[in-house]
Parts: sequence; C-alpha cells; structure tokens
Amino acid sequence: MWIKRKRGWELPERAATPEHVFRDRRRFMAGAAAGSLLAVSGAGALWPHRSRAQMGPPEGDPTTGLYPVPRNDAYALSRPITEEKLAVTYNNYYEFGSSKTIWRDAQRLPIRPWTVTLDGLVADEREVDIDQLIKAMPLEERLYRHRCVEAWSMAVPWSGFPLKALVDYAKPLSDAKYVRFETFEMPDVARGQRGSWYPWPYVEGLTMAEATNELAFMVTGMYGKPVPKQNGSPLRLAVPWKYGFKSVKGITRISFVKEMPKTFWWDVAADEYGFWANVNPEVDHPRWSQASERVIGEDRRIHTQPFNGYGEQVAHLYGEKLKREYGDRLYR
Repeated sequence: MWIKRKRGWELPERAATPEHVFRDRRRFMAGAAAGSLLAVSGAGALWPHRSRAQMGPPEGDPTTGLYPVPRNDAYALSRPITEEKLAVTYNNYYEFGSSKTIWRDAQRLPIRPWTVTLDGLVADEREVDIDQLIKAMPLEERLYRHRCVEAWSMAVPWSGFPLKALVDYAKPLSDAKYVRFETFEMPDVARGQRGSWYPWPYVEGLTMAEATNELAFMVTGMYGKPVPKQNGSPLRLAVPWKYGFKSVKGITRISFVKEMPKTFWWDVAADEYGFWANVNPEVDHPRWSQASERVIGEDRRIHTQPFNGYGEQVAHLYGEKLKREYGDRLYR
C-alpha cells in the first residue's frame, strides 16, 4: 500500500482556510495590522504611503505576462501569508540604505537590460539575458517562511524556479564545491554602495549540496507578479532554512568555485554573520535572542523553529557538529 508522508511544512487540506475567507479577513485586518506592527517594532519603523506602482509589477518588466505561475502545493504553510503591501515595503536592501523603507529609493534601479554571468568551474562560461533565462526555466509558485536574523519573519508566495535547475543549466565541473552569488554594483543609483565601509558588491554563497537541495529557490516573482525592485528584481535567491541575509537580491553573477567564498556580512562582522547562517533558536545573535520572532503584520511573537521549520529536508546536509551548532557563530 502506498503511503504519502507529509513534509514538516505541509498543511493538511482540511486545515486550510478557504481563499475567499482568508482574503476577506486579511482586508479587514490590514489597517489594524500595520498599527500593531508599529506598537511591537523594536526599531519603531514608520510605515510609508504605498502607491499602486510599488505593489504592481516593476515598470518595464517584459515578463509580466508569465504570471501568475502554477503553485506547487508541496510547499504549503500553516500560517497566513503576509499582506503584500507589508512584504513589499518592509525589507532590507543595504545597497539602497539601512532603513526598512528603502522601496522608494529602489525604484531607481534599472532592471532591463539585465544579464547574469555564469562562470568559474563550468563547462562553458557565458552571459545570459535575464528574460531568456526565465523563459528557459520551469516556473512555479511556492509558499515559504522567511526568517530575518533581526528576529522578524514573514510568509511569502515566491515565484521562480529551483536553483538546481540553474545548476544543471550551468553545467558545473566536478571540482566545483560552492556556488558564489554576486549582485549588481551601481553606486550612481544605489546610494548605499557609495559607502566605502562596506565590501561591495554584495556576495553570498552556498555549498553545492545546499544549492541542489529541493528547497533552494531562484525568485523572479512574488504575489503572482514579477518581483518588485525592492524585493530583489529581477533575480534573487530564497533559502528558507537560513537567515534572510543569505537570500541575495539583484543577482548579476553566479560562479562555481572550489573554495568557500567570503560572503558580504561574514566579511563585515564575522562574529555575528557567518557563512552557514542556518536558523537556530538556541544560538543567540551576540546582541539579541533568536529564540522567538516578531511576525510582520501581526501583534504577536512566535517560537523560532530549528532550520526555520525545514529541518526534515535539510538537516542531513550538515555533520553532527553542525546539527548541534548550526548557528551563525560557527566555523569562522
């Protein structure tokens, strides 16, 4: 007899809220949610006016007609999806500054033309137009939890394709042990990049085993539309079992390398942000607890789960030491 075993993140169909009920409830709660967030935000963030332009597809994005894409129901959630207007106006993007309201500044980023360089230990180094790349990949939507190292969280409907599909497309050589991601560098439009105290461009990395895990996901859209500029348009990474700073935005280069890449925040503050960055509620950040997280748009905190609740799918990637100590103060 065939028995289907549900993954740790999957929600039984009988427990799912009907879509029309969910959307009506979220509309009703929208105003109160923003006020609640102001009350509980440690940073005292101010919510800006959101225009329809910031919630719609980025201006000049020719892939708009591809969305919405089919949802992969294998990736479900047991918590409500974060309101779109919150997810697109409360985020980090240090290229444009350190505030949570960088969405205005991010609109200056030109997203076409845009190319992605695939190089390093690959059979054939090449530069690929982003639209050609998107059309060559199997697009789908996945519901993922997103956990920031600052101890806040969201639940986001990402659209895109498995990173493994891109790895197969790039054809890395057997010597490749890591995947290195690099963002754009445009200090004329991204004022945060004018600061000499940061090692621009932004660099992140994964092991090949992490990159080919089923959860690693290349994002091209969210909420059934192309991903907004402030959220990483036209191409970003989502690795839901790791803290959010690993999910690099505005990717222009993907390199397959033999040595562990020195990542941006590891370079800036090695005692706070390491290469691994796996979510671990038992390993505190040097300046705050990681045991719980503030849910954006809701007046509550919840307990943080190991690997952000995805341990069943990723714990096997790490050795016994990492299973015990997979926080961000490991292997400096």
